[in-house]
Parts: sequence; structure tokens; C-alpha cells
Amino acid sequence: MKAELVKTASEIIPNHQILVNIVSRRVRQLCLGHRPLVEHALGLGHADIALTEIINQKLTYESTFGQNGGHPAEVVQFPGIIAIKKVVKTKKAA
Repeated sequence: MKAELVKTASEIIPNHQILVNIVSRRVRQLCLGHRPLVEHALGLGHADIALTEIINQKLTYESTFGQNGGHPAEVVQFPGIIAIKKVVKTKKAA
């Protein structure tokens, strides 16, 4: 990915998590054979095409945060992973 495209696209979509999700979904579509929504140079990668589409405002998003009856969306914390190492005793040959 070209750094200047990422910087310009992040000015349009300031939330980096949303930007990454939009780009990854669009890259998946482009890899499956969908046509680009903008003119592009040969050799430009799928991610660069997706970023160019965002910059040219061909791709947008709509936030559904807080649309569940006026109450803010409930955020569920991911539980921490607890690793337990199991000790196996072996019998020694006498």
C-alpha cells in the first residue's frame, strides 16, 4: 500500500478500524473479480485501488451505533485467555 493513499483515506475515514474493515472487504471483492469503481494505473494493488475508491468517495459507510431504541450499543469485553499448563508425570524405568 502506498503511504500517501493511506494518509489521505484516513482523513476521510478517521477511525482506523473502520478504514481497515472497508479496505479489507473491498480487496476481497476485487480479488473475486469485481470491477474497480475508479480508473487506475496498471500494476496498482487491490488495496491501493480500494483506498483510491475511498478517496474519490466511491465507498462510504454508515454507522449503526446507538440505533437500538435510543440506547447505546452494549460493548461486551472479550474474556482474557488463561493458559493452564498441564503437568504430566511419567514413570521412570527402574
